[in-house]
Amino acid sequence: MSEKDTISMQLVREALLQTCPAGQPDSGLLARAGIDCGQLELPEARVSAEAYARLWRLLARRCNDEFFAMDPRGLRSGSLAFMCRASMAHATLGAGLETALEFLSLMLEDLQPSLVRQQSLAEIVINEPRDEPRRAFTYFTFWMIVHGVACWLAGRRIPILAIDLRCSEPPFCDDYRVMFSGNLQFGRPRSRMIIAADCLDIPLRRTPEELQGFLAEAPGNILVKYRDPASLARRIRHDLLRLDPALWPDAEGLARQLCLSPSTLRRRLAEEGQSYQGLKDSVRRELAIAWLAEERLGMLEIAARLGFADGSSFYKAFRKWFGCNPGHYRSLVLGVELTGEVGFPAAGD
Repeated sequence: MSEKDTISMQLVREALLQTCPAGQPDSGLLARAGIDCGQLELPEARVSAEAYARLWRLLARRCNDEFFAMDPRGLRSGSLAFMCRASMAHATLGAGLETALEFLSLMLEDLQPSLVRQQSLAEIVINEPRDEPRRAFTYFTFWMIVHGVACWLAGRRIPILAIDLRCSEPPFCDDYRVMFSGNLQFGRPRSRMIIAADCLDIPLRRTPEELQGFLAEAPGNILVKYRDPASLARRIRHDLLRLDPALWPDAEGLARQLCLSPSTLRRRLAEEGQSYQGLKDSVRRELAIAWLAEERLGMLEIAARLGFADGSSFYKAFRKWFGCNPGHYRSLVLGVELTGEVGFPAAGD
């Protein structure tokens, strides 16, 4: 069993916190899920994604809640099916996603999501009536449902540019980074997921038969299918993130490092719907967003780190990527509340 198809035992313990509140977890229920109760306290233990999905279904049936009893109202059994059925009736992912979020706002009490479009970016923002932030597992389970449904509706993975969370960083984040994004920011003013706005224009063409197939495999397919795959593109992205952008190889140099011909490299990336230039652009955008969230870094330093000749070049590139200037994005990410069009000026402002 490959690591990419496994889940940290820590997530199992998190799932049991409110579904088994009386004390010791139900060993019989864990056995039915295919999870060894004796390994529950082992920090490095992992379980198969299929076993975790079985546990999710068993707990949902026992609690009549598909959200691990983490909300006063919760998501009664059948909520995922209803949300998918309502969302797939729309023409575009944006419209379908708005319906899904409206449904979740009606069902949940403590997490009230909304879709905010800001020029070339789109945010799924969680509004919370409580002052105290929830634990990271609660937010990430919510994102797992929303992102998984969005990816299924679109028929492909929707790249996540960043995730901000109000809570403190938990001691385990590796699984979350694989499932969602390497750009996770904790202790933020609000919890939100940021994606490219053009994803919202993806047309929806799902059929009732495809819905039945999706629901029959849920939530296991959400846990594995739409996380970043163990692909050549992922390997290249990982290597680029570890290098100073000034040291990134050109396509020919990368092909030599991978013991491939340039044409084979292009073909294999094309089979994954990627290109080397596209991967470099994607990593540079991800790094820009991550570094703008660090208040100690100046704009010129960020520009230099990203390999731009000067701050003006960085400014122009950022506006091209996201439709706003980096200063406005930084003010947003560091906690300036959005009112109307504040934060993302129209092109030409």
